[in-house]
Amino acid sequence: MDDVTELASGLRWPEGPVAMPDGSVVVVEMFAERLTRVRPDGTTETVAEVPGGPNGAAVGPDGAFYVCNNGGCFTPVRVGRLLVPGPFDPDRYSGGRIERVDPTRGDVSVLYTECDRRPLRAPNDLVMDGHGGFWFTDHGVRDTRHARTADLTGVYYARCDGSAITEVVFPTESPNGIGLSPAHDRLYWAESFTGRLYQRAVLGSGRLAPSTPFDPAAVLCGLPGLQLLDSLAVDGDGWICVGTLLSGGITSVSPDGATVEFLPTGDPLTTNLCFGGDDLRTAYVTLSGTGRLVAVPWPRPGRRLAHQ
Repeated sequence: MDDVTELASGLRWPEGPVAMPDGSVVVVEMFAERLTRVRPDGTTETVAEVPGGPNGAAVGPDGAFYVCNNGGCFTPVRVGRLLVPGPFDPDRYSGGRIERVDPTRGDVSVLYTECDRRPLRAPNDLVMDGHGGFWFTDHGVRDTRHARTADLTGVYYARCDGSAITEVVFPTESPNGIGLSPAHDRLYWAESFTGRLYQRAVLGSGRLAPSTPFDPAAVLCGLPGLQLLDSLAVDGDGWICVGTLLSGGITSVSPDGATVEFLPTGDPLTTNLCFGGDDLRTAYVTLSGTGRLVAVPWPRPGRRLAHQ
């Protein structure tokens, strides 16, 4: 990857990057169980301790951070130079939840642990809609070591004030990244193990256009071979940019699905990105396997998220 600038290293599975107005980038550290601020000079500071498995973050309308917490469903395992998510450990797992983190005091409060009396299993990524709510994915738990089971989960919409949560899409297979088009009229989400990027038209807050089973239009793109999709961001031109595991980079898909670009990063566990800088032409990328946050020029303008 050319023109890459390493901003921080030694992070324990950084994810969910959020570009802040002061030039810093806030990330979750899933295996350090905290929310961390990376300053432009590379220094880091803890915003809050977040027990469990913080997996995604976004700034809400009140300036607080809203965090997807997978409950510690992954066990960290060292494989050579990489730190990787290991098998599910029921003794470590504390249950999936959506949390609000006060950016000044570091207080963590739980907003949601269930929907329709069904527990959230492993919330993964979220995106604010600018209307007091957010969409999020529940990646689910794959207990392949003990029970040989895997969850069927969904895509949800919830209010930031903790008043309502709705399951909007079910079933999905290990949904991960989620994002909105620049006009907020289309929702995208990535399924990790199928390598597919899905799309649905947004009709309003928490409402998507109906979709029939096996509707080919629901899949914007499917990657060939063994490539796993992680979290995503949508740039200013509407390209959906997805962290791609194993092949190690960012896969960018045009809004019509006709063009696919790939930016290699050198880390096979490249998980997420966000856009920042004065002109929003800088992509901040989390290289989770090697525990780094890097910055790289982006070929198209980025996009400022709601409340960012």
